[in-house]
Amino acid sequence: MVVDCHQHLWPVRVLDALRRRRTFPYLRGWTLHLAGEPPYEVDPAAHDVERRRLAELAEGRERVLVSLSSPLGIEHLPAHEGAELIDVWHESALELGEPFRVWAAAAVTEIDPDGVAKVLRDERVAGLQLPATALGDPSAVTRVGPLLAAAESAGKPVLVHPGPAPAGDPGLPGWWPALVPYVSQLHRAWAAWHVEGGRQHPRLRIAFVALAGLAPLHHERLAARGGSLGRIDPHVFYETSSYGTRAIDAMVRVVGVDPIVHGSDRPYAEPADPALGDAFRHAMFTANPRRLTGEWR
Repeated sequence: MVVDCHQHLWPVRVLDALRRRRTFPYLRGWTLHLAGEPPYEVDPAAHDVERRRLAELAEGRERVLVSLSSPLGIEHLPAHEGAELIDVWHESALELGEPFRVWAAAAVTEIDPDGVAKVLRDERVAGLQLPATALGDPSAVTRVGPLLAAAESAGKPVLVHPGPAPAGDPGLPGWWPALVPYVSQLHRAWAAWHVEGGRQHPRLRIAFVALAGLAPLHHERLAARGGSLGRIDPHVFYETSSYGTRAIDAMVRVVGVDPIVHGSDRPYAEPADPALGDAFRHAMFTANPRRLTGEWR
């Protein structure tokens, strides 16, 4: 089974809900408006469900895990406002059918572990996605602890995804949010988990997208400043989106093969094989993702 652990696909109901909004995040036609990024022209074909389904099957992927885009900032909206959009996401995404599975979402302004636990009981829900902006230091890990505990109790993983970018200079290049605040958010979330997360939630499987912004590669600086990478936690995984052969190979030299899982971030990037051999290909595309989701132990 070939698995893609990280894609985005907005069903029609999600698109309609974004078009009804008058404040960030919102759509005008196919133009996405966010507080911290320049207007983005969404490709309608990228959210054509049948077109995406046929493409995934034709390319040999038997399972595709789709999530609400955390950079939209929906999880950080005022509780009632965000909850309505999250409900639309769950209801419509769970109707997508094969080969899609769903990362659940959760408001982080008002923690509702019972609501998350209910959603996680659905067999089509792979686990819970949280924005890295909700995990930025050890105290934040504690604050969202009830959500993490809900996933841990359900035996399902958490996916840590960059959250909304802060408002910046409008003259910055379009790639700036993805390379600067997103990576910084992932570094902070990884460090917070390294300090506190594993201790508080020792049975929780957790995956950081985009190789956690390469945070583990800073282990030498960590040691030089009085910290320690310590043992490799078998419950921590690293998803590969936007990185290629050199970055993945460097990560393997630090954390090993077992934590590396394939994710593409489609439609913002495309699936890619780092060409590190057949054994690694099987691990990254099949065995490791199935351990992340709990299908293999």
